[in-house]
Amino acid sequence: MRVSHPNDAYETVHQQFAWQVPAKFNMAEVCCGRWARSPKHQHDVAILEHQTGGQAPLTWTFAQLQSAANLLSSHLEALGVQKGDRVAIVMPQRFETAVAYMAVLQIGAVSMPLSMLFGPEALAFRVGDSGAAVALCDEVSTPILANLKKECLGLKTVLDVSKELKFPKSKLSDQKIFRPVKTKADDPAILIYTSGTTGNPKGALIPHRALIGNLTGFVCSQNWFGFEPHASSEGNLSKHSLPTGSQAIFWSPADWAWTGGLMDALLPSLYFGRPIVAFKGRFSPELAFEILHTHGITHSFLFPTALKAMMKAQTHPRQHYKIVLKGLMSAGEAVGDAVFAYCRDELGVVVNEMFGQTEINYVVGNCQVFWPSKAGSMGRGYPGHQVAVIDEQGHVCKPGEAGEVVVNRFDRHGQPDPVFFLGYWKNPSATQAKYTGHWCRTGDVAIEDEDGYLWYQGRTDDMFKSAGYRIGPGEIENCLIKHPAVMNAAVVPKPDADRGALVKAYVVLSPEFVSQRAAAQDVQHFESRLIEDLQRHVRGLLAPYEYPKEIEFIEQLPMTTTGKVQRRFLRLQEEERTRQKTKM
Repeated sequence: MRVSHPNDAYETVHQQFAWQVPAKFNMAEVCCGRWARSPKHQHDVAILEHQTGGQAPLTWTFAQLQSAANLLSSHLEALGVQKGDRVAIVMPQRFETAVAYMAVLQIGAVSMPLSMLFGPEALAFRVGDSGAAVALCDEVSTPILANLKKECLGLKTVLDVSKELKFPKSKLSDQKIFRPVKTKADDPAILIYTSGTTGNPKGALIPHRALIGNLTGFVCSQNWFGFEPHASSEGNLSKHSLPTGSQAIFWSPADWAWTGGLMDALLPSLYFGRPIVAFKGRFSPELAFEILHTHGITHSFLFPTALKAMMKAQTHPRQHYKIVLKGLMSAGEAVGDAVFAYCRDELGVVVNEMFGQTEINYVVGNCQVFWPSKAGSMGRGYPGHQVAVIDEQGHVCKPGEAGEVVVNRFDRHGQPDPVFFLGYWKNPSATQAKYTGHWCRTGDVAIEDEDGYLWYQGRTDDMFKSAGYRIGPGEIENCLIKHPAVMNAAVVPKPDADRGALVKAYVVLSPEFVSQRAAAQDVQHFESRLIEDLQRHVRGLLAPYEYPKEIEFIEQLPMTTTGKVQRRFLRLQEEERTRQKTKM
């Protein structure tokens, strides 16, 4: 039986919510076009570029964003880009990147975000597989993409957008006339390649309507994003009137080339007519605190890796920085209770954890203003999304039983959920395999408690058994993070003849303990004592079978461009080491 909380309006919000998806819908129109035409809002700031060294930020209004997008759209059409064509965008967080998205989307073409961190091989595969004929770049990525033209024969034009738009801001003050292409809500808008665990990346084709599907999760995870929270107002989010009243300022280090940065930060911020801070440099805890302080950031998305680094860098940040956060979302990995407590006590905001995938984004999470967040929980299905946990036979699990998280194509009222992707690019078999009936499988394992909250256990391929016990890495990693010596950790199975697998932890030391190790007269003895201390620490908090039998210190964990730990590489490394030992 589910427990009712006095401040829990979850059921009320769900019952009052209904999707409203118009037949015609375009992301660029609702994120920029309508604001640029509004005399009241056209001069509001859309993009605010953070500058280091005490320099004043660069600001760009919605009118300037639209004017620049119109210029670029005209250029793309002159190059022969038509509705449905794929256009690669290889740029960091900056004004020109937002221009590129608006320009591509408003001509009905499909934007294909590519990370600046991708190497030539990763870029070549995605460009070649998508059939993109044009790549929009900056001064850094232009020569890299130009070198791929020999390998990717379909790539005809590599355009340096920063050079194309390099003229005084005053020239963008007057809106250039451009007639956007009318797109259906179901028309493709974005092609994002997912990393996957095996084989080549798959291109997830996202329709324009998916932005509507994202909005409920966005406003819930951002504690209503500066609007006055009313349980009955949730159903109005997909009405495309001009919302007013929010004073939110958003920032996230999440790369605009992946779902978390594009669909969870850039597009929804612009949709609500609010400015988003851009910074194209490398993330650091010091930079994060500087941006939060300098710009008075009210809402943010900070992935767990970033929050862990910030927690280790500044124990009491509000003693040094002015932090006015009203909403904070985190996703990608489980936050854990240590980071949860840090956000609540030291950043002054309860973190709302969120779960989603490129294919079905922003579907599960917390919303502190309408239902209480539980430390370490993924949360509950956001309004409009029907979520369940199923076993290997496809049956819904009982509370407390681990199973795979799935999302239904239809909401609880039987209406189609607009958040769903169209399918994998040129891969109908993979698309079909993603579904069991109307349930879309996520590949993520969770447990649902009596209150309907989900608790992340790991990817289906991250789970393993040791001496008959089912092990999920998240709980052990969270426990290790609580030790002052640990900056980050990843837990994987190490093959073992007797137990099937041993629990092994890869640990990144905090800066303080890196210094202590460097100063130690006997480094091996220092590490040996620290390993024993870490093992005692875990044994004292978790079940006896969960403590890591082996710990290896590592300078950095293998990470995806989206900030997720790639445990697969560590697991394969352990398997290869075992094979080599058996040969000896």
